[in-house]
Amino acid sequence: MTPSTDTSGGGPLKQGEPWSAVQAGQARVPRQAGATGAAGADGPGADGAVRGEHTHGEPALPRPRTVIQRSSVRGQIVDALRAALVAGDLRPGEVYSAPVLGERFGVSATPVREAMQQLAIEGAVEVVPNRGFRVVERGARELAELAEVRSLIEVPVMLKLARTVPAERWAELRPLAEATVRAASSGCRATYADSDRVFHRAVLSLSGNEQLVQIAEDLHRRAQWPLVGGGPGGRGRAELVADAHEHTALLDALIARDLDVVRVLVGEHFTGAG
Repeated sequence: MTPSTDTSGGGPLKQGEPWSAVQAGQARVPRQAGATGAAGADGPGADGAVRGEHTHGEPALPRPRTVIQRSSVRGQIVDALRAALVAGDLRPGEVYSAPVLGERFGVSATPVREAMQQLAIEGAVEVVPNRGFRVVERGARELAELAEVRSLIEVPVMLKLARTVPAERWAELRPLAEATVRAASSGCRATYADSDRVFHRAVLSLSGNEQLVQIAEDLHRRAQWPLVGGGPGGRGRAELVADAHEHTALLDALIARDLDVVRVLVGEHFTGAG
């Protein structure tokens, strides 16, 4: 991220400056050269605000876990926002505007708005006209329903794979299972969420059904979003580590072709995640 002046001057934040410095009333998007007081579609007006999105009153945010590079900006911001969502930095029920988030990442509001639209399609946020995007508030019932659907999809697939996939193929996934344990040990929920999805995707990819893999991964990602008042986004390090060790235990059962243990482990894994 390119270091610049403070937020009151309109440039990106200084390297190492906390997100608490990004108060919505202070954040201003840099004016284009030759711009007048009138605001364009994404441009600021005379007071530094962007037309159609009010930035005052927004909650302060911690620093993002991803440094934005100039290539593939939109995709990187989507990933950074997903990580912030899982980590609980973007809180359920709160409204965030593209200009303020863009100021934080050192980019214009446009790629942030496009990234937020992607999250809206995924169901993580909803559009609030003239303000920005509100993080969707979810309850325990929705998470339990996601866990049930994942079980209905993944348990039969894993039982079928347990009967057909040779032990050496399962052994090849051992590094991915161990990576989830290391990620969980770090205590970073976003890091663990990424490694968790990588492991599950690798297992399901052995089915050769890419449509199934994509559907399962979408459900998995949604199951990782935080709940109002707690949930996966609020799980501590010990819970993450316990969840990760279930991956290695599952591999052991798959290698041994112990279908009963596979069925129990997968069911408990989803229940624990929910």
